[in-house]
Amino acid sequence: MAHYEALPARNEPMTYHKQAVRYPLTRVIFALAVAAGMIASIAFPTFAQDGTSAVPENAHTKSYGGGWDCDLGYRVEGAECVVLDIPENAYATGRSHGTGWACHRGYQQVGEISCNPIPVPANAFLRSSGHDWQCDRGYRKARDTCVPVVLPEHAYLTEETSGSGWACDRGYTEDAGICLSIDVPENAYLTNSSYGAPWACERGFVEIDGRCDTLVIPANAFLDPGSYGPGWRCERGYEPRGGACVVIDLPDNAHLDRSGNRWRCDPSFRLSGGACVLGR
Repeated sequence: MAHYEALPARNEPMTYHKQAVRYPLTRVIFALAVAAGMIASIAFPTFAQDGTSAVPENAHTKSYGGGWDCDLGYRVEGAECVVLDIPENAYATGRSHGTGWACHRGYQQVGEISCNPIPVPANAFLRSSGHDWQCDRGYRKARDTCVPVVLPEHAYLTEETSGSGWACDRGYTEDAGICLSIDVPENAYLTNSSYGAPWACERGFVEIDGRCDTLVIPANAFLDPGSYGPGWRCERGYEPRGGACVVIDLPDNAHLDRSGNRWRCDPSFRLSGGACVLGR
């Protein structure tokens, strides 16, 4: 007859017999997991730069973290560092993207195979960037050459790399490649502007038919050098009318606006027939 061991009563502490049944099963599961990991490591070896593989030739360990990097002049391919094919007049950049090299100053890349000298014409110099050239002062660019700047009378050289390379002296204006004297009328001054009117009337004068006449200011007005208007403005409490400044007849329940030359109705009043009346 088979012998069966009595089960523990409810709430009774677990005995060694129950633990003995479960413990071997736990060990089996753990052993299977370890074996699966070993199989995966054999089937799928790691070649990445993550520190799990040996440092290959022409490589060095990273200064921080794990893994390794290829030496300058090499790039990673699989688990190796292969030498870069760097053309003459170029240097290794250490970048993992692109060609891995760049041309020296004064050279330009042609495709992905060579670095050719940048042709700098006579009377020119290589820019500080090393990728282009610029004409010397007194010369201007004309396609692939630098030609002398022909300076007209009453002109000076400019630093502009495009255009004529010169500008007219103060008091002169450019016309058809020459510098003509600006005829400034009496009571006017030069504006020094490269566009628009070359001169403007002095304060207190107004331009009429190419001359500067004295500005007639009506009573109760003052000079206003604004770019628009008659050149004067009415005092506060007056409004312009027919070239004069007339007093504003302020109706009841109204006030002068911000300009001081117009009026508006007080809050809660509205304009009706020239008066300010209550209403919505």
